[in-house]
Amino acid sequence: MKIALLLSGGVDSSVALNLLCREGRHEITAFYLKVWLEDELAFLGDCPWEEDVKYARAVCERAGVPLRIIPLQAEYLDRVVSRAVSELRAGRTPSPDIVCNRQIKFGEFAARIDDGFRKVASGHYARIEETNGTCFLKRAPDPVKDQTYFLSGLSQTHLRRARFPVGHLTKPQVRKYARDFGLPNRDRKDSQGICFLGKISYPDFVRAHLGEKPGDIVDVETGARLGRHRGYWFYTIGQREGLGLAAGPWYVVGKDTRDNVILVSHKKHRAKRASSRFRVSSPHWISGSPGRHDLHVKIRHGPRLVRCRIESDGNAGLTVHMAEADPGVAPGQSAVFYDGDICLGGGVIV
Repeated sequence: MKIALLLSGGVDSSVALNLLCREGRHEITAFYLKVWLEDELAFLGDCPWEEDVKYARAVCERAGVPLRIIPLQAEYLDRVVSRAVSELRAGRTPSPDIVCNRQIKFGEFAARIDDGFRKVASGHYARIEETNGTCFLKRAPDPVKDQTYFLSGLSQTHLRRARFPVGHLTKPQVRKYARDFGLPNRDRKDSQGICFLGKISYPDFVRAHLGEKPGDIVDVETGARLGRHRGYWFYTIGQREGLGLAAGPWYVVGKDTRDNVILVSHKKHRAKRASSRFRVSSPHWISGSPGRHDLHVKIRHGPRLVRCRIESDGNAGLTVHMAEADPGVAPGQSAVFYDGDICLGGGVIV
């Protein structure tokens, strides 16, 4: 079987490549997707993609697998970055990695390669199980590394062609495989944050696109002005760090985009600002609408699942009722739903 393996230069995808090679029955080509915006963002910091490719080449040479570099900067800028910046400008908190997986890795890239490639493999921590012709996306056994949240926008077409060779493993197991395989990047640290940023800080990226717009930080309880901020697009609901306020801790609980005001609440008042109900627009279901209304939900990437009940709002959306209130429900982020280990899909919080 011909398999296209998405190789980032990191440990997870490198182990995925070697696990496929060990099966001994595939014709594998590794692909490095060059989405790093070095021309647009070079003034912000060092470009990391040369180091990534160096490791990717070393891994491929050791495995005897060809490596191809596919430039997708224009597509990434148009479909992922521009959308993220637009959401930030509107005062929302985007989930660019969900868009990247759907639009770029399993979208544009998968459409661009030879149809002879039966599978597109990657180092994602997730599992695919097919039952009666329907593909189900299932959580990885490692709850911290599980990446089904970021894969929740995939369709049946995407899943039928996808393969996740490390999805059944935990991170320590993947590290052990990397040592056993003698991989040159076996001790390389995991990448953090959005893939195209590399060594650039997220605030620097936001500043480059939206600039700074100083405004007031206001106590939502008393209306008192507590300090100044650099622009509402630097902050998200539930944020604690970077506010520079005394006598805290303080948390962001709202944003007034018209008047450029950040609303905060002290920890002692935070519980009453938590929300257990929110709306989701145009939910995407991976394997059909769920057959039940009592589910679990994630409102951000991470191991925490919260019991919830969903109901149609009569306007192509959902109203979500969580069993536990959360003070960090952020418009623009994705709510992703689960039935046991099965990731059902999700939608954007409005």
